Amino acid sequence: MGKSLEEVNESVSTLNKKSGFRKILAFFGPAYLISVGYMDPGNWATDIAGGSQFGYSLLWVLLMSNIMALLLQSLSARLGIVTQRDLAQASRETYSKFINYILYFLAEIAIAACDLAEVLGMAIGINLLFGIPLIEGVMITVLDTFLLLFLINKGIRKMEAFIIALVMVIGVSFIFEMIFAQPKMGEVIYGLIPSMPNETALYIAIGIIGATVMPHNLYLHSSLVQTRKFDRTTAGIKQALKYNFIDSTIALNLAFFVNAAILILAAATFYKVGMYNVAEIQDAHKFLAPLLGTKWAPILFAVALIAAGQSSTITGTLAGQIIMEGYLNLRIQPWVRRIITRLIAIIPAVVVISIFGEGVTGKLLILSQVILSLQLGFAIIPLIHFVSDKSKMRGFHIGRTTQVASWIVASVIVALNGKLVLDEINGWLEASENPIILWLTVVPLAFSFLILLLYIVFKPFVTKSKIAIQNHSPHNLKLKFSKLESYAKKDIVVSVDFSSADEIALNSAFQLGGTEANYTLIHVVETVGALVYGENIEDHETLVDEKLLEEYREILAEKGFKVAIQLGFGKPDKVIPEIVNKGNFDVLVMGTHGHTGIKDLIFGTTVDKLRHKISIPLFIVKN
Repeated sequence: MGKSLEEVNESVSTLNKKSGFRKILAFFGPAYLISVGYMDPGNWATDIAGGSQFGYSLLWVLLMSNIMALLLQSLSARLGIVTQRDLAQASRETYSKFINYILYFLAEIAIAACDLAEVLGMAIGINLLFGIPLIEGVMITVLDTFLLLFLINKGIRKMEAFIIALVMVIGVSFIFEMIFAQPKMGEVIYGLIPSMPNETALYIAIGIIGATVMPHNLYLHSSLVQTRKFDRTTAGIKQALKYNFIDSTIALNLAFFVNAAILILAAATFYKVGMYNVAEIQDAHKFLAPLLGTKWAPILFAVALIAAGQSSTITGTLAGQIIMEGYLNLRIQPWVRRIITRLIAIIPAVVVISIFGEGVTGKLLILSQVILSLQLGFAIIPLIHFVSDKSKMRGFHIGRTTQVASWIVASVIVALNGKLVLDEINGWLEASENPIILWLTVVPLAFSFLILLLYIVFKPFVTKSKIAIQNHSPHNLKLKFSKLESYAKKDIVVSVDFSSADEIALNSAFQLGGTEANYTLIHVVETVGALVYGENIEDHETLVDEKLLEEYREILAEKGFKVAIQLGFGKPDKVIPEIVNKGNFDVLVMGTHGHTGIKDLIFGTTVDKLRHKISIPLFIVKN
């Protein structure tokens, strides 16, 4: 299995940072990309509704959600730092293929729901600030896909800097909003004391929790922490865990400030004058100027909304890439993956807005948060299992107290979300003219999700996880080859990638050279760490590839072939020509996967890039 977010994996070195402050700064960044998911437009609707209906009394729910989020994000970071696996990869190694397909499908739905909220939020912000119609604003949001591609090509640090700048825009905007609104600080502090005015407040509280703790952030954080290259000794891992916890604490408290500021703003304006039904972002924007007496309040509100939408779409799309690669071990060109993710969100938004009008956006935002709430349990529970596993965590598993706290948090979230689902289903049944259809479709589906959730909870207790290091050679190194009477080539180099293409490539090489030729097998480790550190890289991927290459050599040597092996590090279209041109070879043999047309566009092709760079004949064998 490859590295998570391979193009930026271990691309930021912390090894050369000697001083304490510079060392801490080298680790800072991943949690800020996570924090924007906790202040995305989906949060705004629930925060505005909570503040306008119940004043400051639900502030404690935001604080509790923030504490839950900090615990869960620290577990996610721990998983990535210790195991060098993201949450999706760890799930793929633990559960059966069937269960993983279901988990992948649910995670993709959650990503689409999250992206839908962010697309709508950004489009609403553009509409409020510039007067551009909502559908056109939705279409404009596809452009940030190319912004993401540009940023990630510039390196993860540039992306982190961009996101931090957007977070600062949001934070500064709400500092001014607080100055304009002048909330009563005594009531703000009183709102931090737990209370629940009525059942409607409970419903909004569940929405706040669902909007705050987001499943895609757990996948994302476990991957982003792997962008740091650090000393993988016990002391080095402990240091990485400590600095990432500090990073998470600061970043998530900033997110808490923004969410609290939105709720406080709604309480200090709408609740104060008896406007208890303001729940739509557009309504909040419209009433801010007359209530606060300044034109800057709605302008800053819209600017912050655009910044929140832009920053969270970037991180949501990255999470989509992590989930696809982790669960399916499927890698497609990053720009294709990002456009697919964005279109999954844009198409439903355009269709619904076109049919029902712009007034339905609030309901779409709420629906997106309900879908996210449903997915939470399927991300949280596996995460707790993984970081509690002594063998998987190699001595860095969480302690008993943290386990108990984690399971309490998971139980609270799952129970609240379960109540939300039951309430929604009851509402549908009561309002439906044909409830029998719902009884035959929605109710069985809900029970199926419950059974799956119970399976996820209890399965790790009764079975052991799969072995982490697996042979990813699909033909298990069993090669069949034929012999010819005479051979022309004496020094043959063969490129292998441990796929089904190897068998036919090796057979073709043997037909060219027989047992008299000298063979050199080349495999290129393509991680970003390998690109940056070359042969000095020591990671999971390199260890597995070395082991498989050595197995190839041993099997072929037993069959009478003279075989040497060589690992390359970086991009195959650059590394293979360097190795070939330095050696004294007669021919290079490569297998392909038979991609044509659109498949080449999606998956890319190494052959076309290197064939003009080598000084010997290239023998291409199509699988």
